[in-house]
Amino acid sequence: MTLFQAFVLGIVQGLTEFIPVSSTGHLVLVPALFGWEFDSQSAFIFDILVQWGTLLAVVTYFRRELMALLRGLWEGFRHRQPFGEPSARLAWLLLLSSVPAAIAGLLLKHVVEDAINSTLAVSIFLLANALILFVSERMSRFGRKLQNLEVSDSLWIGFAQILALFPGVSRSGSTIAAGLIRNLERGEAARFSFLMAIPVMLGAGLVALLDLSKVADASSQIGPLIVGFLAATIVGYLAIRWLLRFLSQRSLYIFAAYCFLIGSAGMIAAVLNG
Repeated sequence: MTLFQAFVLGIVQGLTEFIPVSSTGHLVLVPALFGWEFDSQSAFIFDILVQWGTLLAVVTYFRRELMALLRGLWEGFRHRQPFGEPSARLAWLLLLSSVPAAIAGLLLKHVVEDAINSTLAVSIFLLANALILFVSERMSRFGRKLQNLEVSDSLWIGFAQILALFPGVSRSGSTIAAGLIRNLERGEAARFSFLMAIPVMLGAGLVALLDLSKVADASSQIGPLIVGFLAATIVGYLAIRWLLRFLSQRSLYIFAAYCFLIGSAGMIAAVLNG
């Protein structure tokens, strides 16, 4: 992978990690569009590690909220009332929501790696993502805030995140959609989605680091990884800010339409190319 390719893919990662159109799906389709070919294991590791750029972006953007959550956890432990503070309660719900995908990620790791190598599979999952976004908008009644979130809501959103293990299904899309189905406001669903991504992205990155240590001549990938990381961080931060403003006034339908068009085009191309 060249530095230019890493730069382009870092931008793609930063844009699509939070905008609900599937970052992993685009990291498969963009190289296919330009005829770029990478070793499958190295590409998978790059895709995971560059997510740490977007992890830094979300931590930076929500740094004040994260500090409030940590203070709430500390105060809860200090007063022996772990759920006494609203911020502590939200922190526990966020941690709970990350458990289903973390377990599923370990169990389905090889299945996911195989799906990443298939343009046709990615395109089909993009169509599924379009359906998820469309249905959630149709079903939602909105009105709920994060302070009204229950354990059942957290688990519902957490299990929805499992769908995003498959390339083409957006992590932010599936979890925002799950929040909408539980009648959260769009902005509130997006905030919960972004915050709950932190433990999962951190864990996935650690697993990828272990895989990277097993790759021959892994040091040759350091340059592209750094370039991709920086591009993803900057673009990811801007994407978060833009999407939260967008969702305060508009729906997810435009993203559903985009995924439908890209998924359809990718499926047709995959079939024609055999």
